[in-house]
This record gives sequence, C-alpha cells and structure tokens, in this order.
Amino acid sequence: MSKRDYYEILCVERSADATTLKKAYRKLAVQYHPDRNPDDPSAEEKFKEASEAYAVLNDAEKRAIYDRFGHAGLEGRGPGGGAGFQDMGDIFSSFQDIFGDLFGGGGGGFGFGGRRQNPNGAARGADLRTEIALTLEEAAFGVQRELELRHPTPCNACDGRGGEVATCTACGGRGQVGQKRGAFVFSSTCPTCRGTGAKVVKACEKCNGRGEEDLERKVRVSIPAGVDTGQTLRLTNQGQAGTRGGPAGHLHVTVVVQPHERFQRDGYDLVHELHLSFPEAALGTEVEVPALKTGDPPVKVKIPKGTQPGDARVVRGAGIPRLDGRGRGDLVNVIQVDVPKELSSKAKKLIEELGRALGE
Repeated sequence: MSKRDYYEILCVERSADATTLKKAYRKLAVQYHPDRNPDDPSAEEKFKEASEAYAVLNDAEKRAIYDRFGHAGLEGRGPGGGAGFQDMGDIFSSFQDIFGDLFGGGGGGFGFGGRRQNPNGAARGADLRTEIALTLEEAAFGVQRELELRHPTPCNACDGRGGEVATCTACGGRGQVGQKRGAFVFSSTCPTCRGTGAKVVKACEKCNGRGEEDLERKVRVSIPAGVDTGQTLRLTNQGQAGTRGGPAGHLHVTVVVQPHERFQRDGYDLVHELHLSFPEAALGTEVEVPALKTGDPPVKVKIPKGTQPGDARVVRGAGIPRLDGRGRGDLVNVIQVDVPKELSSKAKKLIEELGRALGE
C-alpha cells in the first residue's frame, strides 16, 4: 500500500513554513490523540501518520530530500524508512511544546528515551519583577539606588518541601505517570504529588506546610547612564531563591522616568522651550540655559538676529549620554518669542514708532 503525501496528511501547501506546519500538526494531534479516542482504532493510525509527516517536514534536511525524491528518498533515514524505536526518542523530543496542552501542562514526556526532568532535583527560583521611578537627571547620568523587596521564598526550615516528606506511592517518586497507547508510551505529571515525587507526611511548623515564607530584603541597583522608560535591567540571581540547592531566579527592574519641569526627552536629545523677548529675537543675543545635571555650568546658546518663533537652536553633544557610551545626544532649543501683555505708555510709543519705521 502506497503512502500518502506528507503535505496532504497535514493539509498544508508545499511552501508551508515551520509555524504553519506546527499549527497543522497540533490540530491533528489533538483531534486524533489515542487518549481522546480510546474506542476508535483508526484514530491511532491517523495520529501516527500525522506524527510521521510532521517529523519529516519539520526537519529541514529530511524535508529537502522528501521534496526531491519523495518517500523513496527517506528509506533508512527514520520515519518512512523502517526506523527503529531508538530513533523515535529523538523525533518526539521536539514535540514537547505541542503535547503540553494534552496532559494538563504536565509536559507529556515520551517513553522512547526522550528527555525528562527530575522532579526531585534542584529547582531554579522564580524570577521577580519590579519597577523603579527615576528623575530625568538620574536616567540620563546614572545612579545607584536601593530597592526594598518583599516576596515569597522557599522556607529554609523545610527547604521548600512543606515539611517531612515521603516518596509518592502513585508514581514511585518519579513525579510522572505513564500510559501506553498502541506503539506510544506517554508520560504526564503525577496527579497525586503534582510532579514533586513526594508527599508531605508532617507539616513544617515554620511555614505551616506552605513550603514558603515571606521575605523582606534590600537590593542595590546600579542604573547605567542613558536608560529610558520601558527599558528593563536584569539582576542575575537576585530573584527568588531556588529549592534543594538550585540557583536563584533573576530580578527584572523596569525603568519609569518621571516628567521634568523644563526638558522633554526625544531619544537621546533634550528638547527645551527657550523664551526670548522681541528685542532678543530681533537683534540677536547669547543666553544661558541651565544644565540638566546638577552642578554643571549652564549651556550657552547663541541667538542670531532675526530669529523667528519656532526656530530651533541646537547645541551638539549637550543631550542625554548614549547607553553604549558613544557620546551624547543634542540639546534642541525651540524658540518662543514672548509678547508682553501690558505696556507702559513709553513702551507703547516706542513700539508704535518702530511699527512706523518698519512700514517705511
């Protein structure tokens, strides 16, 4: 009996990319999985057929051979060529993410030599996330800050186990239980111990069997110059402690820069609204703009005669330091010419005289 075309089995075009293949296979795997069709022998065959097709088309080398030579080109190369079960472990190890939803999040390990996590081994701690509010000056030039954290951590009295434990009899301490469906053996998280491989026989007095306790601590954070809102710093091993000797998680600190009363930030540039009187704009002058960094001298800005409202006077290299250390952005001064709302009689006469002179 001739084999069906792999693309036809997965109901995809021959040009289908990896994402399309994965979606197509996931749909068929859920539909025909033996656990969901215990009374339908044909479902197992369709499931095996779809698995074989995906194993080939998801492998770039095997797919190229299949596209050129068809099933004949794959003889002796795994699926379609009489592969033994020792090869199937490698094939199905790439399916873990697809089968996760079929086993209640248990990962769905395969009984063909595929990898399996040891539930009783060391476990990495959870990552923690927090925010830090900075002034524009702190974000621009960097700062050392201390964060106060409060979070759960594995109880040190019971090492996160919740108390005295005994081996789970349902799974024999493996944390996984297996089920055989035809040619396949699937493993899923043990429902009795929830994958820990053990059960609590006497609750820890310190944490009342929770396996964790609240922890308050301080962490010093070094903020580099040039950070901006939304950027996240990762502090390695500053997250929640691991269990059974496992490494700690990481601490992710997201930056929030507060508004400044005088400057606005545009990338690495500082935008400043520079107010001038009419004589200053008309005749030209030199003005001083206070520096963003406390203690730095003011920035001098030359104003040419005839400057118009909305003009920009740019001071190169007077903006925000770049994160990569390669210089600074610019200070962009947007001109605003102020018109007085009240005039003395003398000022009014002078302006009227100016108006007549300009009209000549």
